[in-house]
Amino acid sequence: MSNRDRLKAQAAEEALRLLGEQSVLRLLGLGTGSTAEIFLRRLAEVYRAGIVPLEGGVPTSRRTERLARELGLPLTTLEEHPELDLTVDGADEVDPRGNLLKGGGGAHTREKIVAWASQNYWILVDESKLVPRLGERHPIPLEVLAFGQRVVERAVRALGGEPRLRLRPDGTPFETDEGNRVLDCAFPKGIDPTDVEGLARELSAIPGVVEHGLFPSSSVPGKLQIIVAGRDGIRVTRLSAR
Repeated sequence: MSNRDRLKAQAAEEALRLLGEQSVLRLLGLGTGSTAEIFLRRLAEVYRAGIVPLEGGVPTSRRTERLARELGLPLTTLEEHPELDLTVDGADEVDPRGNLLKGGGGAHTREKIVAWASQNYWILVDESKLVPRLGERHPIPLEVLAFGQRVVERAVRALGGEPRLRLRPDGTPFETDEGNRVLDCAFPKGIDPTDVEGLARELSAIPGVVEHGLFPSSSVPGKLQIIVAGRDGIRVTRLSAR
């Protein structure tokens, strides 16, 4: 196991410890990505042992749904439960204000919907995901309609971004679970933490954009908790947004 994987596992263990202290959190949003998968595997273990009384989980991607079914976790939908107690997920980057960048796996639209349906939102990261500015290492993903792709590209360039269509290994356009394309938009200087909310609004206003990967801390669920695993141990930051 690499050092980063060990840190991810430590963040997942801290989330499980906190979850075990709050037995009222029974309807969960299940995140997507490597750290979320580590949490999911451990969640399945404690669920089977009767430690966590999980009533149902809402997967944020088909990949997560497949894994959850393999692990024997009970699943539900937002149609059945439009309000969730908690979502546990990862992030590609976290800035000093708690703003998040997500969507490296192309699941950011479902991730944002599930997060919005949750009363609590826990983000698990290792310390390598902490950055001074979002966009320094990863482009901002935009899920877009194929019909409006060129329109969106032009609008993103006007905002200072450099859009590039995400491709599969065979050279065909990557498609999200919703059947849409993804534009990975680089912002060479990154995004100042004070500008994240404004840029998020501007990207959302572009016709053809289904959703973007910016999660401003001011717009995610009211009880945002960022669990960071590092060489000096676990650090938990709690923010109240809405």
